[in-house]
Amino acid sequence: MSPDVAAPLREALLSADFTYDRVAEAIGDEAHRALGRNETLPALRRTTSGSPLDTLVRLFLLQTPVAREEADRALPGLVDRLCNAGLLEQSVGEVAARTDCRPYAADDQDLWIVSDLTPGLDGAPVAVGPDHVLGISSASTSLAQLTMREPVGSALDLGTGCGVQALHLAAHAGRVVATDVNARALWMTRLNAALNGAEVDVRVGSFFDPVAGERFDLIATNPPFVISPATGERLVYRDSGLPGDRVVEHIVRTGPDHLTDGGWLQVLANWAVVDGQPWDERLGSWLREDCDALVVQRETLDPSAYVELWLKDSGHHGGPEYARRYDTWLSWLEETGIVGVGFGWINVRLGGNAGSGAGAHQLLEWPYDVEQPIGPSIHAWGDAVADLRGVSDAELLARTLRAREDVQQETVGRPGAEDPEAIVLRQQRGFRRARSADTVEAAFVGASDGDLTVGQLLGALGVLLERDEAELGSTYLPVVRELASEGFLI
Repeated sequence: MSPDVAAPLREALLSADFTYDRVAEAIGDEAHRALGRNETLPALRRTTSGSPLDTLVRLFLLQTPVAREEADRALPGLVDRLCNAGLLEQSVGEVAARTDCRPYAADDQDLWIVSDLTPGLDGAPVAVGPDHVLGISSASTSLAQLTMREPVGSALDLGTGCGVQALHLAAHAGRVVATDVNARALWMTRLNAALNGAEVDVRVGSFFDPVAGERFDLIATNPPFVISPATGERLVYRDSGLPGDRVVEHIVRTGPDHLTDGGWLQVLANWAVVDGQPWDERLGSWLREDCDALVVQRETLDPSAYVELWLKDSGHHGGPEYARRYDTWLSWLEETGIVGVGFGWINVRLGGNAGSGAGAHQLLEWPYDVEQPIGPSIHAWGDAVADLRGVSDAELLARTLRAREDVQQETVGRPGAEDPEAIVLRQQRGFRRARSADTVEAAFVGASDGDLTVGQLLGALGVLLERDEAELGSTYLPVVRELASEGFLI
């Protein structure tokens, strides 16, 4: 879309109040939740006034044809131009959407995202085409919450799709590059950049080929990570063409070559859980020694649940080929020894070995609720790891630490018992981590208020518990390092 069309379209959308908050208010909570389940009827019942807002909701979000005169009121002077641009189509007296144009709230801004139409509305089985451009999805919002938002000089959106991540990055990066192999996706990314007034350098190519020799402060990617058999079909937005989870492994291994020193690579991904090999051992072999890495497995699906998810995503559920595709996919997973599929986050920072051995690698299984956005907590983990790197035991003993404000202590035991059976330290914010603690660890955290050094606290605990201070230090200094790196102590 040329800028001379993007600008008036933006004005029309604003004039109609076609924003995320206003649409949610207009259709109501029940219809909003139903639309999240791909059911349009409740929203259709709430959008019958013929107002510009109702017309745009019906046209773009509910994929319902509207009368030409209503379209002209909502998009004055633009209907024919948008038909020529491929966003709308018209028949006698009616106008229908050829693409989705969805309001999106991000970074305290009202944005609009153009993508291909949402398949499967109201249960209709619609198989998507190989160059389908996915719109706003749970994966895209997850990556947006995962990505750090500190100001950076340069950022790369690898596999941009419709450009959602590029728009987020443009709010805090001096320069944004977006790449994809799908020419249709790049057309929509340029369109969305123009529509939202963002500057994005859009390039075509596979993996890091379009940015060969370049480095970035931040790389965010939701790659085509679906683990599927090579059946000859490929949906570009989700299938890489590489076997298994090789696409994710390749990005994790080679991505740091395109980072500035201290730069971050953040990946939302699937990975295979292989029979006889722990998931963290397998993914740990992908991580480079010159990098820090925090890998979080958020969910694990069994093979049948995984296949069902993606066959529904492609519009095959209920279709004539469903059972055959299902059986073929399950058979392939069994033959390759894949007993489950993990989903989560891979965060890698270049420069993790800065002067003192290998970088810090933590692989964590954490399926529990976390505070969103989680990006600041991942950045805080990296800061803590960097702060502790190269710190000797003597230097650590001389430091002062304090317990983070949101850390609480929970005790478990029978009512009236003198001593608890278990003590748990639990964060209320960020990752909301929890860890079991003994009485010494709990007392140390409780007494850490920034006044006394680590050595002074251990000495006081030694006197109180009648234990040798040197023995306490050798036992609990590694624990203090863990507490600091995990954010219990600052």
